[in-house]
Amino acid sequence: MCARHRRTPDGRLAVAALKSIRPLSDLTTPIATLDIASWHPALSPERIDAFARELESGGVLALPRLAFPLEPGEERFLDARWSDGRAKNISVEGATVKGARGSAADRAALARMVGRFATCASGLIAALFPRYASHLMRARTSYRPQPATGRNVSWRKDDSRLHVDAFPSRPNHGERILRVFCNINPRGEDRVWRVGERFELMARRFMPRVRTMHPGEAAVLAALHVTKGRRSEYDHLMLGMHDSAKGDLDYQRDCPQREVRFAPGTTWICFSDQVMHAATAGQFMLEQTIHLPPSALYSPELAPLAILERLAGRRLAA
Repeated sequence: MCARHRRTPDGRLAVAALKSIRPLSDLTTPIATLDIASWHPALSPERIDAFARELESGGVLALPRLAFPLEPGEERFLDARWSDGRAKNISVEGATVKGARGSAADRAALARMVGRFATCASGLIAALFPRYASHLMRARTSYRPQPATGRNVSWRKDDSRLHVDAFPSRPNHGERILRVFCNINPRGEDRVWRVGERFELMARRFMPRVRTMHPGEAAVLAALHVTKGRRSEYDHLMLGMHDSAKGDLDYQRDCPQREVRFAPGTTWICFSDQVMHAATAGQFMLEQTIHLPPSALYSPELAPLAILERLAGRRLAA
């Protein structure tokens, strides 16, 4: 399925419609549905291996029976008014709450709700993938009370365009970005994504467009505190492909893609540095980011770092 778009005056992408113009094939991101209804499932080794292979090869794992239960009184937080309006998300990292408004008591209660999701999400990943358990590095947890689209942002920050996650200021040298999402919408509204072609196909298309790093560039960016640490060639390529894909409106319109709907009460998991994804609709979602070293993977050869190094014919990160 491909999206028909028009250019808006500020250059942002407006999705007018989605329609099928070619049969879907194995070129697009696979979606695997897991019949799991517990945040701490007990699985056989065979199922663990199968789920790991699906996830690490660039698939999305959808768990339509795994809802995040709200505690009494937390339903009041399903309202966009709790956002301070300056940030896209409300985020919690440790004891720090950012992007929220309300009294100290309200903010503390909101942080407890988001923190409970963080615990559930981390426990789920450790249960599904025991090999990951001792390597999980939990980053910030976010609550997204605002609609997925509608904010006035630059094209680089427009997440309604297909992209893989790559961050300008935080080089990760091939560390994986694993994300757990849950739709907690109280009004029956789906969270809608577009998913695109598989990572290697995207990389073969956009790697040649990424300029070569200038000598000393990584050191200068780190010295000026533009980046938190030195940017590796891997980080440079990932960021370049992120920007190239978002900036190419023909690609956004014509590349292999399809729409995926996650109903309220659905949890889904993916490596967002590998899955080409775009959020096009929905409101009220929880999200947990987890960082994972490639050495912890069941199949490290499937990771973006390994794929890009094979395509480049050289090491791209220390």
